[in-house]
Amino acid sequence: MPGVEPQARVGRAELETGIERVRRLAVDAQAGIFGPDTRLWQVNKEAAVFLGAGRAALLQLAHPFVASAIDQHSTTREDPLGRFRRTFYQVFSMVFASQDRAIGAARSVWATHSRVAGRLPTGAGAWRAGTPYHANDPEALLWVHATLWDTSVACYETLVRPLRLQEKHTYYEETKRFAYLFGIPENVLPTDWTAFRDYVEGMLASDLLFVTPAAAEIARFLFRPPVPGLGPLMRRYQAITSWFLPERLAVGFGLDRGGEAGRLKHEQTLRQLAALYRRLPRRLRYVPAYIEARRRLAGREGRDWIGELLTRAFVGVPRLG
Repeated sequence: MPGVEPQARVGRAELETGIERVRRLAVDAQAGIFGPDTRLWQVNKEAAVFLGAGRAALLQLAHPFVASAIDQHSTTREDPLGRFRRTFYQVFSMVFASQDRAIGAARSVWATHSRVAGRLPTGAGAWRAGTPYHANDPEALLWVHATLWDTSVACYETLVRPLRLQEKHTYYEETKRFAYLFGIPENVLPTDWTAFRDYVEGMLASDLLFVTPAAAEIARFLFRPPVPGLGPLMRRYQAITSWFLPERLAVGFGLDRGGEAGRLKHEQTLRQLAALYRRLPRRLRYVPAYIEARRRLAGREGRDWIGELLTRAFVGVPRLG
């Protein structure tokens, strides 16, 4: 479990060490840092993982370092959905793009993070007011990393199928490559899936996560309908997200779970979503970035216009290419 004082930040040297480690582990530069045969591609090609986007975002905001960095150093208040869309675009660039593009994205993220530093304006859980933070703090990076992959597995198992324990061990071992792209040192990473889950559960139960007023305000922006008419859908998604969080964090973010009736409705909703999702054609189940990657590996020229439209609709940025 991390302490209440930040460690030394990830510098350029640590980042480049991690990148070189990824180059050695990746077997096909064109396929990227993972590739079609990896468990990570098999899980994260599924659009099901987007069911947990709200969970991952709120768990990240529950870390006071992350919330303060976003509050003080980004335009999230003006464009919260856009900020998280761009975050997911960067993640999928690293997961599905070629090795050069993934590494380029990693360097870009590190450069942005290197300019983000400050002090916590108030006390928050275990953290004292005035505690210095930096976006390249290894422990904060580890938590952001953990929210992505823990959430992906949870959503995959909810809508697709349960994963065997060995599959989870393989999956987690592969996610370490992603951690290396952020320069997260080996001695900070949990050793295997079991240790990883112990880390996540420990963080969720600890006062190292605490919903600050800034985090709660940003979260309210996240669930605003992006276009008129989507209010009921966003309210339903907010309710689903609330049940994906520990109760204390849901309360901290001001999410009303509706008690026992809300829990029963949540479980019914997930059963209905799973039944519907499993009937969808693969072309609609697979994320555009995965389709783009398979076309790239097959040497197919021209644009995948369906994938491009879906990509623009979700992330609002150009295709991966």
